[in-house]
Amino acid sequence: MSNHIKIKRALLSVSDKTGLNEFAAVLAEFGVQLISTGGTARSLRDAGFEVTDVSEVAGFPEMMDGRVKTLHPKIHGAFLALRDNEEHIAAMKNHGIEPIDLVVVNLYPFEKTIAKDGVTLEEAVENIDIGGPAMIRSASKNWRSVAVVTDVSVYGEIADELRENDGSLSLETRAKLAAAAYKRTSEYDAAITAYLSQADSGDDEDAFPASLNLDAKKAADLRYGENPHQKAALYTASSSGVANAEQLHGKEMSYNNYVDTDAAWSLVSDFSVPAAAIIKHTNPSGVGVGSFLAEAYKRALSTDPVSAFGGIVAFNRKVDAETAKLVIEIFSEVVVAPDFEPEALDVFRTKKNLRILRVESGKPESTVVRQISGGYLLQSADLHVIEESDLQTVTKRKPTESEMRSLLLAWSVCKHVKSNAIVFANEVQTLGVGAGQMNRVDSVRIAAARAERFDLELKGSAVASDAFFPFRDNVDEAARFGVSAIIQPGGSVKDAESIEAADEHGIAMVFTGIRHFRH
Repeated sequence: MSNHIKIKRALLSVSDKTGLNEFAAVLAEFGVQLISTGGTARSLRDAGFEVTDVSEVAGFPEMMDGRVKTLHPKIHGAFLALRDNEEHIAAMKNHGIEPIDLVVVNLYPFEKTIAKDGVTLEEAVENIDIGGPAMIRSASKNWRSVAVVTDVSVYGEIADELRENDGSLSLETRAKLAAAAYKRTSEYDAAITAYLSQADSGDDEDAFPASLNLDAKKAADLRYGENPHQKAALYTASSSGVANAEQLHGKEMSYNNYVDTDAAWSLVSDFSVPAAAIIKHTNPSGVGVGSFLAEAYKRALSTDPVSAFGGIVAFNRKVDAETAKLVIEIFSEVVVAPDFEPEALDVFRTKKNLRILRVESGKPESTVVRQISGGYLLQSADLHVIEESDLQTVTKRKPTESEMRSLLLAWSVCKHVKSNAIVFANEVQTLGVGAGQMNRVDSVRIAAARAERFDLELKGSAVASDAFFPFRDNVDEAARFGVSAIIQPGGSVKDAESIEAADEHGIAMVFTGIRHFRH
């Protein structure tokens, strides 16, 4: 069999009609007979193409609102018949089946449908394509004789090859298209499986599917992973978030850049007021809020200007030129924000390698997946936000209004610090961060030491702890630095001792009832 096949008959049935007419025009150049269904046929005719209805080929009408139209032996026989098999050729002649050499199919928009707010189960089910996947699988199985196109982005590539080869496609191209087609049906079925599994859980929003299907598309190969000897790649699973960020300037993003940038973006996204965060190795070196971004950034930087060197800078507002000028005073790896003023971009572009990312906020991920040896861990995302009304004062003294603002800021940041996490803060910025220690007292000491190193006043500050204080020594240590308020989850068998210690030192303590471990 020749490496190339001449395309003589093509079946086109698409939901996404992007580029359809242009591609059909190329087929028409080579006298290809166009066979089509429903809306695709109407669209092609409106554009002036001569089209044969699939019902005419099958000798059977489309019915049931289009649910049944291509599921017929004269269609699938035209895909599946082996062109070098005498019995298959004889069967085609006996049953009036003519071969189809090219199938152009993209599926009902099931994924887009279920992504819409308020979509009903009935609407989702109606957007489950049956004939499309069946045609794709039949044609792909016979890729030695049939070409299958399932992605509008390759129309141009296929058109170029047809022109270069007088209307023929190579075996190599058909094999590549078949692999892509099976990948597409696999993704489609995975999306349906995940949706119906969730729908089957009824009102149980916490139910997880019986099987976990990870549906993501490769977006880029990265230079390397966490270290130069490790390979890495970026995959996207939605249309928003850091994985889909638009890079406006700077050198290529690395694996570590993406990890740290995601941590920074997640942190500032939790604030409703203008906020800035500087991240090193997924932990915040400093966080600040203000009435405008430049003010917030100055406060974030002042927490730990040494650790900020080579960090990731994140903002939750459009970045202006004044803020940009402050940022470039020290070396940073990445700046991420929802948008940038043109003048700010001009400032950033004076730094050749500084990566500038614009991120579309989108809906937060509802689940978190982590790989372990032999499997995966799946959990719901930590999206819990504490309000003042959620807090329980457990000491004799209640926090003042100023202390309450400090407590809430410290708690918001603490959620994004590796455990054991301790955060000192005032009303507008972090003062010291203690992250990832094996015991909580060391985290308190490290956070306080950082504040003292940069002459930040701890007297009257607030302290947040991501988990309960197991012993009163944490309170005693915090009191040594002049802390006036503490926020922690509570729940220890020795809570009474921590509360007693706070009362002895005149510290106001509140319980959240929520823990924020981050491993």
